[in-house]
Amino acid sequence: MPEIPPSIFAINTMATDEKVAIYSRLIPEWIYDDLGIDRLTFEKDGRRVIDFYCKAHSRSVEISVKRDASDQDPMLYLNMADTLYQQIHVLLVVFNDMDSKRYNIDVDQAGHATFLGTSSRNIPEEIAAMQAGLGPGQIRRGLRAFKNAVPTFEEFIDSMGHDLFLIEPLAYHNAILFERYGFNYTMGLQKMQEIHRQFMPDGQFHKLLNNENPFRRQNVWQTVRGRSWAIHDGILGQAYTGVQMYKRIGYDGGISTFPDAIW
Repeated sequence: MPEIPPSIFAINTMATDEKVAIYSRLIPEWIYDDLGIDRLTFEKDGRRVIDFYCKAHSRSVEISVKRDASDQDPMLYLNMADTLYQQIHVLLVVFNDMDSKRYNIDVDQAGHATFLGTSSRNIPEEIAAMQAGLGPGQIRRGLRAFKNAVPTFEEFIDSMGHDLFLIEPLAYHNAILFERYGFNYTMGLQKMQEIHRQFMPDGQFHKLLNNENPFRRQNVWQTVRGRSWAIHDGILGQAYTGVQMYKRIGYDGGISTFPDAIW
């Protein structure tokens, strides 16, 4: 097994079989067993279901794992990159429950990509997803596998010679979830604390809640998912940005910006 260099850029300069062998360490072992994927060929029933996008001279890597080659969506998708300061940044990680219903929140009613609701929205699909218990940005129910995947990430990052990695929550509920898994904030802690204060009774956001808007019903302040949908709907008056988190290897950050939160 090749030794792991300290950066994704360095890994990507290696021969294809070497860098694929390295990146395959990021795939939890249970995936091979549960899905019946060959560990050497990354195939299932003779068709490739695991793909690695790691071009030479690139500072990023994408890994896609499908349950079946014909599936529209991956069961696992991971995108990581080097930062300018040679840290490792997890840009996106998704575990999809492929047995759950798909909600087309990723395309609007005209068929254009919504980019997770940042360029346009598919309101009927979002409402259906919300009523099904999903959070903003989710096309399917999650597998709830991220917590068990964190040790795999940590082991990989540690083997690169780093003591932490960064992650950027794309939505409010992601940040709360990462807090529970031991992440802390490089940016946005005060913002998250202020969001909590303003959702509490007599807070600015709480006063904007009403039952006329399905994303801002009067009771949404009580739950993580409810707040996240209200924020996605624009209750902050601006996009949910400026939040970045990190996980130090082997340590729990001990942060909770929504104490005793109900999901």
